[in-house]
Amino acid sequence: MENSPAPLESADDVQSSDVRLVVASSVIGTTVEWYDFFLYGTAAGIVFNKLYFPSDDPLVGTLLAFATFALGFVARPIGGLIFGHIGDRVGRKKTLVATMLIMGVATCAIGLIPTFETIGVTAPILLVLLRFAQGIAIGGEWGGAVLMAVEYAPAGKRGLYGSFPQVGLALGLMLGTGVFAALNVAMSDAAFLAWGWRIAFLLSAVLVLVGMFIRLKVMETPAFRKLEEHEQKATVPVVELAKNALSRKHVLLGMGSRLTEGIAFNAWAVFAISYGTGTLGMSQQPLLVAVMIAAAVMIVFIPVFGRMSDRFGRRRTFSVGAVLTGLLAYPAFAALGTGNQLLITIALVAVLGIAYPVMYGPQAAFYAEMFPTSVRCTGISFVYQFSGIFASGCTPLILAFLVGTSGGGYGLVLLYLLGATVVSVLCALAIRQRELVPDTEAVTAAAPAKARATAV
Repeated sequence: MENSPAPLESADDVQSSDVRLVVASSVIGTTVEWYDFFLYGTAAGIVFNKLYFPSDDPLVGTLLAFATFALGFVARPIGGLIFGHIGDRVGRKKTLVATMLIMGVATCAIGLIPTFETIGVTAPILLVLLRFAQGIAIGGEWGGAVLMAVEYAPAGKRGLYGSFPQVGLALGLMLGTGVFAALNVAMSDAAFLAWGWRIAFLLSAVLVLVGMFIRLKVMETPAFRKLEEHEQKATVPVVELAKNALSRKHVLLGMGSRLTEGIAFNAWAVFAISYGTGTLGMSQQPLLVAVMIAAAVMIVFIPVFGRMSDRFGRRRTFSVGAVLTGLLAYPAFAALGTGNQLLITIALVAVLGIAYPVMYGPQAAFYAEMFPTSVRCTGISFVYQFSGIFASGCTPLILAFLVGTSGGGYGLVLLYLLGATVVSVLCALAIRQRELVPDTEAVTAAAPAKARATAV
């Protein structure tokens, strides 16, 4: 198969109402998925280490809890390959319905697992299995969700439309930390640890029902329908991906470019809470509130920088974001060390709410443009999910180990973040603009476009 993507235009008119429904479906769906997924990350450092991995050494319990957090990222590539294949062979929409059901059931079940004290070693085993199921679901979710938006995007607006499902990450994080923060206010620490935290997980059932209702109304993307029309679907997408030299190159460079993005998010949205409560002895409430405020700011800036990438280019925008998050790491850790609520909030807003979206906003369109339509779902899922093992899943575990090794200091953490920044920038800039799938493939809302095949 030649690396010549089928055009995204459909012979049918693409109505504005269809595009709005796709955007709503992508945002709500990814919000539900990320809410479920990040609940575990928040709970790992303040609940699961005590209830499911008890230990005389608090650091050991935290490391074990974050190890199961990392397991979800190990499962994500499996989900990415399974549902990436389904997305390229059967359709983007069908992957989204299946992954939401899997995630919803797994998250609700976590909220019902008895503790180690009640059922012994069976408790952490069940927790591990359900975390693995969460990983499978989110691994399949991201690729289909972002392609629904990117492949419906009007000409010249791939970055903006691709950023909309990315907003789901910030909304999910804000909801997850917000629910935990509200439960902390509404009840005592003892009640929260005993049963209150379970409410956050059981609420997932309501969110899943809303997400499923909207997703079932969405039509398949014009790009995929065009593939079906011309019988251009890849027989085995992962094999086609591996056979093409340009696609192989983009897989490797894409994974490298994502290093800083994955590490930065998990450092400031997940690890910072555990570091503040465990190492610095802070109350978890102000940290949860600071992360929630940063997530709210992120919601605004993700589409802003997605749109900027349409004007200034994906590589350039993404690289600037990687540099900014690296530079802000030191003042952010210094602010945590002061214990001052205002300084901590300002620092997290700067690094997580503003600098991070410079990378995350254009990321969906950037990665989608690396692959032809016939293997696009598999390609972007592979890049995002395989890189997530070391870029995201292992981050809290690695950072906790580095802090423990340095006796509570963050010098080694800063070196680790700096090294990741260098790798990401070099890989992003090594992806040549002329080798990307051009924006002329985009559909124009409310009007049919002239079909044209564009070679990479």
